[in-house]
Amino acid sequence: MSTTVAFEDLKSLVGGSLGTSRWLDVDQARINTFADATGDHQWIHVDPERAKDGPFGGPIAHGYLTLSLVIPLWTELLDVTGVTTKVNYGLDKVRFPAPVPAGARIRLAGTLADVSDVSGGGLQVIPDLVVEIENGDKPACVLRPIFRFYP
Repeated sequence: MSTTVAFEDLKSLVGGSLGTSRWLDVDQARINTFADATGDHQWIHVDPERAKDGPFGGPIAHGYLTLSLVIPLWTELLDVTGVTTKVNYGLDKVRFPAPVPAGARIRLAGTLADVSDVSGGGLQVIPDLVVEIENGDKPACVLRPIFRFYP
């Protein structure tokens, strides 16, 4: 369920939870499509037979695939009204503590760490986000992205 807030009230959410997104399937077809898009066809991602004997016991999603799925899941956490432009400004931190096995489901959880003014009348938004693996012991990804929103 999304947290909805007006642009001018965004700072009031600092320190609070943004909840969790829906669960998203990371199946082998999605992994293969990402491999085709990026040219990264390493066997641990795209060869299920060979990957069975590999270090993870089966194929895993690319770390950058997991990272790329943050954006659609992020939009489920926070809806800011009164905004015309949203920009991915960068990343302060990204770690991949656990691989996402093919066929797993992931979701995003987050808190709003900081909101500050930037030139042009915008706001810089810094959440602390965690990509969780359903029934996993560790998160797939822990990150601190930087977004900029403009009215």
